[in-house]
Amino acid sequence: MKQGTVLTRAVMLLLFAAVCAYFAVAAWQSFHQSEYTMATYAYTVDDAVEATGLLVRQEEVILSGQAAAIVDVIPDQGEKVNAGGTVAYLYRDEAALERKRELRTLELEREQLIYSLQRGDTGWDNARLDQSIVDAMVGLKTSAAYGDLTGLEDQVLSFKSLVIRRGASSAGGAADIQAKVEEIDAQHAALQAAAGQDTTPIRVDKSGSFSAVADGYEALLTPDMLSTLTVSDLTALLARKPEAPEGAVGKLITSSTWYFTAALPVKTAERLVEGRSVKVRFSRDWSGEVSMTIERVGEEEDGKCPVVLSSSRSLADTSLLRKQTVDIIFSSTTGIRVPKKAVRDGLVTSTDPETQAEVTTRVTGVYVLTGAQSEFKQVEILADDGDFYLVRASLPDNPTELQIKKAFRAGDEVIVSSEEIYDGKVILAPR
Repeated sequence: MKQGTVLTRAVMLLLFAAVCAYFAVAAWQSFHQSEYTMATYAYTVDDAVEATGLLVRQEEVILSGQAAAIVDVIPDQGEKVNAGGTVAYLYRDEAALERKRELRTLELEREQLIYSLQRGDTGWDNARLDQSIVDAMVGLKTSAAYGDLTGLEDQVLSFKSLVIRRGASSAGGAADIQAKVEEIDAQHAALQAAAGQDTTPIRVDKSGSFSAVADGYEALLTPDMLSTLTVSDLTALLARKPEAPEGAVGKLITSSTWYFTAALPVKTAERLVEGRSVKVRFSRDWSGEVSMTIERVGEEEDGKCPVVLSSSRSLADTSLLRKQTVDIIFSSTTGIRVPKKAVRDGLVTSTDPETQAEVTTRVTGVYVLTGAQSEFKQVEILADDGDFYLVRASLPDNPTELQIKKAFRAGDEVIVSSEEIYDGKVILAPR
């Protein structure tokens, strides 16, 4: 009995020692592995500088001219409005706002009744209406489930419109529909008369793009000032915290051209040439790139120069922006990002097409894991990115189909090795 116990303990100790030895060897290999692979991917390196400045537009503040309990803004942000168009309604109280909603519902119902009266009834239209109603219900449910309330009111009105149209198609003959229209007209006239006492429309006398936010910079900085703006002026403007005028319901942007102005270090400003274009990347309050024209590079002051850029694109997207930090991009290079340790010099033997002699040349490339072997692929270094290079495949002027197929590309696994490596070397367990 004792002999069996001793034997069991001996076996357990041997197993324990074997497990410990296994983990010790694995740990040693992980710390001393001279070869490992790394997946490559496409990457873009920008030659860019960061700048903080102000967006400038031709703007006019829209004032209500009177106190109001509720302001209902009509256009969307950046939406174009015509001269004489209504941009907001001022309501004296909640009752006035509710009356306006009733008026909109009546107008919608009348529109659909007139539509039904003019088209007559067809089974094909009714079937299409039924499907549209189902689609609208699904859209409402989806918006509610995701908490997206931005267009909920329009979705509800659209749904009501479809239901009214479907009901009118089966509500009776033309005489019944006409009577309903006359009833709605009478209700609308009564509500409209009452609204004249506590509802005031705000209209604009010019066309332009509407913005619901006025920040006080509208009068402090205009496009006309940009031709003489100095670094000191810009510094003072950036430090200010203006407030919107009392009673402002928004502003009207009357020109499609907008500007970005900032003070840049002299060496950076010297790279900008008036009349040329440069990319500007916004990534804070709005994400996007805009190609802008270099309008002005001003005189140096305290090691900086005022710079003015302009664009006629993305006005609606940038209409809310004022003080922004952007990236001014001079150039971009796209390639494959690889570790510097993976880039090596190699010897390639080729046949001279004229002499038919074999020529050996030294080239730059990387070793790629193909199956269980290393394969050398030529690359051209495009840019230095710290511990990495940005490269692309190096191919002859007229590459063959096989050369194109075997060329280095994003997704290849490059071998990073601290020891000697050669084309065709067997790599058993790269990490």
